[in-house]
Amino acid sequence: MASDSLLLGPPQIYTKSTTITAVESSVETLNLSTQEPRLGFTENCSLTYNASGNPCLDFFFHVVPSTPSHETVERVQKAWAYDPLTTLKLICNLRGVRGTGKSDKQRFYTAALWLHKHHPKTLALNARTFADFGYFKDLPEILYLILEGESAREIAKREWDQRKGAKGIGRRRMQGSRGRATGRMARKSLAKMKKSTEKKNRTSSKLRKELRIKQNIAKANLEREHARTMRKERVLAMAKKAFERYNRDPVYRFLHDAVSDVFAEMLKADMQALNEGRHRDISLAAKWCPSIDSAYDKSLLICESIAKRVFPKESDPEYQTLEDAHYAFRVRDRLRKQVLVPLHKVLELPEVYMSANMWETLPYKRVPSVAMKNYKEHFLKHDNKRFQEYLESVKHGEATIAAGALLPHEIIASLNDSDGGQVAELQWKRMVDDLLKKGKLSNCIAVCDVSGSMCGKPMNVCVALGLMISELSEDPWKGHVITFDTNPTIQMVQGDSLSEKTEFIRNMNWGGSTNFQAVFDQILDVAVQADLTEDQLIQKVFVFSDMEFDQASGHHEYGNYYAGFGYGGYNNSMDDDDSSDMDSDESESDVNARRQRRNEARQQREREARLRRSGWETDYEVIQRKFREKGYNKVPEIVFWNLRNSKATPVPSDQSGVALVSGFSKNLVKLFLENGGIINPVAVMHEAISGEMYQKLAIYD
Repeated sequence: MASDSLLLGPPQIYTKSTTITAVESSVETLNLSTQEPRLGFTENCSLTYNASGNPCLDFFFHVVPSTPSHETVERVQKAWAYDPLTTLKLICNLRGVRGTGKSDKQRFYTAALWLHKHHPKTLALNARTFADFGYFKDLPEILYLILEGESAREIAKREWDQRKGAKGIGRRRMQGSRGRATGRMARKSLAKMKKSTEKKNRTSSKLRKELRIKQNIAKANLEREHARTMRKERVLAMAKKAFERYNRDPVYRFLHDAVSDVFAEMLKADMQALNEGRHRDISLAAKWCPSIDSAYDKSLLICESIAKRVFPKESDPEYQTLEDAHYAFRVRDRLRKQVLVPLHKVLELPEVYMSANMWETLPYKRVPSVAMKNYKEHFLKHDNKRFQEYLESVKHGEATIAAGALLPHEIIASLNDSDGGQVAELQWKRMVDDLLKKGKLSNCIAVCDVSGSMCGKPMNVCVALGLMISELSEDPWKGHVITFDTNPTIQMVQGDSLSEKTEFIRNMNWGGSTNFQAVFDQILDVAVQADLTEDQLIQKVFVFSDMEFDQASGHHEYGNYYAGFGYGGYNNSMDDDDSSDMDSDESESDVNARRQRRNEARQQREREARLRRSGWETDYEVIQRKFREKGYNKVPEIVFWNLRNSKATPVPSDQSGVALVSGFSKNLVKLFLENGGIINPVAVMHEAISGEMYQKLAIYD
């Protein structure tokens, strides 16, 4: 993998000799500690577990798009200490766009940066497999974040928004000032027209105005030139930073070389497939490979590394006679002309047609799902008739539209776009149809949390996933959802269009809590009244929520009684004071206080033991008894689907008949499309990371 020659970088920073200092990489070691999960309370004072008892499952269940970076790192550390290989698979599951992945790019980047710091070989040697879970662009992005810091993108976006806002304000002020000045000038001019003696003054005023215009133009040119100079200096500084990091940090260089190897090997294989006419075998490496002089190239100098691997010196006798700087320039230019350009053309990338203003030949059937969502306004503007004809052909089943990489709530969010929601409707139908081809949800129903704590993106995700489950389920439960209410009711989703259906779910009544006993009672009542057979009975209940239930499991007396011991938080348990007996410097009051803390910790453990004995298993047994009394031997399984950053864990890791999943992606639904029952949360987690791609991952340090 390693490259024999170091990076040269642009001529401004090129030096003929570079000294490499050896850096030893350290591997963090954490002690494995397994203990029974502790009990606590939700934000709404309901009894819950603080953790599942399995750190890997906690990572799988609790890391969601709203999880802060430091919490993600903490969970990665604990999970890695518990089971490194499973944790590595779960990190890739965060990124997974296909299969059963969560499509959570930012949390994946956070975990990848942690891997680079603590397990750099594992990150570098799995780089090719990492790209399969997301896209090739992830690899240079990880390098960029290592160089610039994890928050670099967020800072850049904030600065861009500020510049954009300031520019808009300045423009409005200029326009307003010009308007007021024009009004004053008009009134003065009217007065001057009545006095022929002031003709000279008008001429002088006109000259002064022309002078001001010239001065403003000169000032604007100076500012533009200054901005151009500053940009060049920033680009040069980035190149110097990348050059120095590569040549002085062997850990970073190892990853940089690994990423360059991935792109070079894929591009060479794709060029061979192109030359042999095997167009279907061409990957998307060329699409995501940094272009020459692109932002990635300027900040990482990666095109030079890739080009040298695609066209090594020994590949052409002419290269042997060239100086290193000239050789680097030649192969970079050759990479663009002879590799990237022809591969871009055969891939029929929409960006190629758009940049060339070739709208009339753009193949809409080849436009990826995210590109279709982002570019549809451009298609309507530049190629309205042909694009509308394409959408009509999709509606009639004569053409297809991509939807695979989109999240359900992203599709719903584009319902109000300028196309009137046409693309969103078609992409939603494609998404549901693709899932139905993999199997149906036999007798399932969703409980949708539309409470105040779910405000914002979690609410939109809840509505989208709840609607999706209702459309994937078979009759008689198809098109139904259960309200997140004190008195749950099963409701038929109303509306013909996707927009009408989402509004119906969003506006459902919310009574302030989810009472699981009441949910099962309602399901049982409906089954008895409709005289449903056991096969027609609801088999799974999907609970889309933030898990902050309000007395959800019926432990009212326990929850209220123990609220005085620290409800509303999660760290409600106390550890024993392991101090020895009274020291010589310790007062009697200190000893008594320590003994009091020890007694309180012991009492807390006793309370938890009693609560466990009367916990979810007892509720589950009550539900089973109710169903048996009505002639049903099966009890609906529960899928707790976490949508918001929260520490509440409804059940421990070994609870049978229950699954703990999280995230915004539809992919995890595939786990439940088969007819097999849920064993327990850990089994579902391992099923999510059991695919073929996960088997390629390995631990190297």
